[in-house]
Amino acid sequence: MHRKNNIVLTLKKTIASSLFVAHFVLTSCQPNSQSTSSMSNVDFTNDLIHESSPYLLQHAHNPVNWMPWGEKALQKAKDENKPMLISIGYSACHWCHVMEHESFEDTAVAKIMNEHFVCIKVDREERPDIDQVYMDAVQLMTGRGGWPLNCFALPNGRPFFGGTYFPKEQWVNVLTSVNETFISDPAKVNEYATKLTEGINQMDEMPVQPVPAEFSDEAVDAAVGRWKKQFDTAEGGAQGAPKFPLPNNYLFLLQYATTEDDAEVRKQVLLTLDKMAFGGIYDQIGGGFARYSTDDIWKAPHFEKMLYDNGQLLSLYSEAYKTTKKPLYKQVIEETSQFIKRELNAKDGAFYSALDADSEGEEGKFYVWSLEEIKDLSGDDFDLIKEYYNVNRNGLWEHGNYILLRDRSDSEIADKFSLSEDELHQKIELFKQKAMAVRGNRIRPGLDDKTLTSWNAMTSKGLVDAFIATNNKEHLILAKSNLDFLLKQQVKKDGSLYHSYKNDKSSINAYLEDYAHLIDALIRYYEATFEIEYLDKANSLAQYVVENFDRNDAGFFYFKSSADDRLVAQKAEITDNVIPASNSVFATCLFKLGQLYENEEFISITKTMAASIEPNFSRYPAGYSQWMSLMLYLSEPYYEIAIVGEECEEKRDALLQHYLPKALICGGKDAGKLPILQNRKVQGKTLIYVCQSGACKLPVSEIDAAMELID
Repeated sequence: MHRKNNIVLTLKKTIASSLFVAHFVLTSCQPNSQSTSSMSNVDFTNDLIHESSPYLLQHAHNPVNWMPWGEKALQKAKDENKPMLISIGYSACHWCHVMEHESFEDTAVAKIMNEHFVCIKVDREERPDIDQVYMDAVQLMTGRGGWPLNCFALPNGRPFFGGTYFPKEQWVNVLTSVNETFISDPAKVNEYATKLTEGINQMDEMPVQPVPAEFSDEAVDAAVGRWKKQFDTAEGGAQGAPKFPLPNNYLFLLQYATTEDDAEVRKQVLLTLDKMAFGGIYDQIGGGFARYSTDDIWKAPHFEKMLYDNGQLLSLYSEAYKTTKKPLYKQVIEETSQFIKRELNAKDGAFYSALDADSEGEEGKFYVWSLEEIKDLSGDDFDLIKEYYNVNRNGLWEHGNYILLRDRSDSEIADKFSLSEDELHQKIELFKQKAMAVRGNRIRPGLDDKTLTSWNAMTSKGLVDAFIATNNKEHLILAKSNLDFLLKQQVKKDGSLYHSYKNDKSSINAYLEDYAHLIDALIRYYEATFEIEYLDKANSLAQYVVENFDRNDAGFFYFKSSADDRLVAQKAEITDNVIPASNSVFATCLFKLGQLYENEEFISITKTMAASIEPNFSRYPAGYSQWMSLMLYLSEPYYEIAIVGEECEEKRDALLQHYLPKALICGGKDAGKLPILQNRKVQGKTLIYVCQSGACKLPVSEIDAAMELID
């Protein structure tokens, strides 16, 4: 993730010269081997037992006196003048489990933690605001980050030391050193904490840029030119390992390749999608993607399955399918949607958050196969299955098990075995059914059954995109069920949102990400259905954000609303990552709503944000993909396509089959109340108006004619 170089360099110089940090490096305390013991035969209960978060509940019976983040824990640190140990993770995190088993379940380690620290556990998915602050602190101190995140802070919350995963012996050394330094040199600790907190607050600051009369795509072109140098042209994705799917990156690159007619970028996008769909990162039996590949060939995944990845990947493969009509992409769409419906869908329409990487204490055990199992499942088709899924050195993983993955197309395999593709598909489908039945009897990975507004919304958008691409109405039904759940359960009486839901209870004031992604999904659902109430709700939610979230000088919205309690740093999320930044998504939504409702305030805010972010594009292109997509909207022709008349739905559905990365579709049988639709109704006709900023060309009645008007 890109960070301001001057801040990082300044802090690294401070670290290098600090006696405080030197003390951590030089001081060592070996654990007493006779005093360490496991909690396996002892029952403990701490304050986390009252929480609903699956991650916090995982730690509720540690011998560590964990407390949830809140006034009680913060006051305890102040009253006892102890540093806070803020330990952050999430339920599906493999290395979080490892550190728990090694250290947090050990009574001797717990004794040190309990004696010298106020120990606070945080679910990063429930409290991304807390995670942002202390992750930034650790990245500034160490140059890297990850989970579990373990950060030490003064009783006032200001961080002064931290890291990610620590093996047990090293963890004991860290605990001892932090405690000794906190006691022996409080002035140095306070000085460093002050500088570090200043650095965290400066990280989101950007110079205010003038808004140009006209935007240009020059910065986008330069950024893509630099980005190309990082392409892995053999295996797709970025060079090196690990490899993350990063859907928003490839959604932008697909848009860029299409609108700029860039064959090199298009080839890279499709290569990446092919390799991911063939790789072990994709569940070849049950559908859905794991979080990332640990290698550079998409083979061995980190086996956790996250809702946000799969929701966004539905959108990516749906858009790619519209441009290519590749059967592989449609297969991924259908199987991923089925995975979500089968394993992450609650009865009330909510989606759960994640499946763990581990089962029976072993990563990936639920998903991998022994040679004997594959032979039993394959029967007379073993040679075919072996060839199709690389049951060979390519697929061999750990402990003699195999990860199923592909490296050749169906047509190639069918030719080799003298089969038609239909015959091949029948045999593969039979094998999958048998494998799913066997897997259904295995001990399942843990389920994180909390519901997050933002993740649910991006999944609903993915399902709408899947419906548009495939015309499979099951996807739209599932999306509507989820959106209706969110609008009923997560919207408060004052129009604000909740962030989380579990056990029939909504909780935690929503963050900018919740508003941004829900608005985005509602706009997309409206495009697919013309049900105006969903668009109106998107508009009202956007207005709520504009009125209730403060902005910094460069125009970016802070992550938390002005009504929420402040942390030691006020963060504005601006860098796109595995999930695009809440500001980039919200800016895009404001642009679209501004066009549809002729809201100049929304468009002005969008332009201010875009102008401020543009200088960053070439520094780290992959961190600004959603922003660059927005920049293409602003710098090149962007179309509002209005369809009015009795046959509006049929024409809408036909138009949506085209890949239209820079167009917004609206309409209805009557003119309705959107400004852009006024006076468009012609009795007895269904007309298509291609417009830019509300100015429309002469209407046409046929899809082909409308496409000719779109540049």
